[in-house]
Amino acid sequence: MLLPDRSIERELLDTTANGMFVAGVDEVGRGALAGPATVGIAVIDGETSDSFPAGLRDSKLLSARARENLVQPVRAWVRSYAVGHASAQEVNQFGIMGALRIAASRAVGQLSDFPIGAVLLDGSHDWWSSEGLFDPGASLPAVPVRMEVKGDARCAVVAAASVLAKVERDTMMVEVAQQFPEYGFEQNKGYSSPAHIAALTRLGPSSVHRTAWKLPGVAQATTNGSKHE
Repeated sequence: MLLPDRSIERELLDTTANGMFVAGVDEVGRGALAGPATVGIAVIDGETSDSFPAGLRDSKLLSARARENLVQPVRAWVRSYAVGHASAQEVNQFGIMGALRIAASRAVGQLSDFPIGAVLLDGSHDWWSSEGLFDPGASLPAVPVRMEVKGDARCAVVAAASVLAKVERDTMMVEVAQQFPEYGFEQNKGYSSPAHIAALTRLGPSSVHRTAWKLPGVAQATTNGSKHE
């Protein structure tokens, strides 16, 4: 198992951020069939302690209880944090890359007192600074972006963003499950599962499904609109 450390983020603080803040960024819900695309941002600076919360890991490697127990320690460790969301309708309209930019822009809007000097972004595709086809016009700081494959497992600040985003999105999906109990969102959080696909086959998509996608269990002719409101 990869364990996170602070070597990359300290390098960014020393060489790229120019005395400003580094934002660790991770997305959650990218491959879900329903629900929002979510982006978490955790902000650090040169004064941030090397003693990050014990047990901090990539959120996918943690149990739900472990993630929830880390939320307050993570919030106390970083200088600031924010989570932004783009709705399923925005995913349908702008595609997943555009939706991630929308979600990130909404998160950045909560961080006005913390000017970001550099971004440490999980993955291999720089959707933060992408323009053109997938750009919905969301405003994101034009700063250096460092991509790190498995950044949520290797970098403490990205793991922190991952945990905050995952817990908030999961909570939202449990609330959505009360409106649409047939799809099992409280268990699958909008991702594919046998029960979720069976409900799609039986009921068709709801208003929180990504109907622009080819949803499993749904005839393509029905994915242009929601059958189950």
